[in-house]
Amino acid sequence: MIFTIPKEDIYNQLLLQLKAHFFVSNEENGIISECFDYALEDCRENFEHNSNKYYYNETEGKREAVFNPYHSVQYMMFLYYLSHAIYLRHHSTILCDKIYYLNKIFNSVDILYAVELPKHFHADHPLGSVMGRAHYSNGFVFLQGCTVGGTYDKDGLIHYPIIEENVHMFSNSSILGNCHIGKNVNIGAGCIVKNQDVPDNCTVFGESPYLIIKPQK
Repeated sequence: MIFTIPKEDIYNQLLLQLKAHFFVSNEENGIISECFDYALEDCRENFEHNSNKYYYNETEGKREAVFNPYHSVQYMMFLYYLSHAIYLRHHSTILCDKIYYLNKIFNSVDILYAVELPKHFHADHPLGSVMGRAHYSNGFVFLQGCTVGGTYDKDGLIHYPIIEENVHMFSNSSILGNCHIGKNVNIGAGCIVKNQDVPDNCTVFGESPYLIIKPQK
């Protein structure tokens, strides 16, 4: 991976950012140090498969990921990956909360560390987006003001969406509740899909239960 500033500077800057807002113990410092490279590896895997020119460098047919901590979406992904890595390996939810909170402060996104985003996902200027619990698949993309989350049924049970590969959520769209979103689907700007399935290969507009579903080649 190519770093636009030295790797150790990224690490030290992260600690400064956390300590500017929260108390960070010596034990938590050690956990961050241990999980730092796991988060970078997740970034590398993601960025090398990204079609956006700012995420990789390609020479002689070989693609190498580029990490710029001053690219806000890249740093948003890194903070999510770091909190998620700590959650999986240490269950240190207080430290995860601090990193999750830092992501909200810096990037205005709400992506809880317990949410399992896919290996290959992307976002464009995702201000105000909330990615809640759901089954996500590779190729998932969201823009600003998007929401994914659950709904309660009449028995008080909560249901979350299932989102298949290559689903793109455009600005201010939502996927809520007991939904199965098929492969290669565009959720149009302002669209609200709630407790309703969407087939493969289509673009969706409107609001459930009155969705407009247009097949696409």
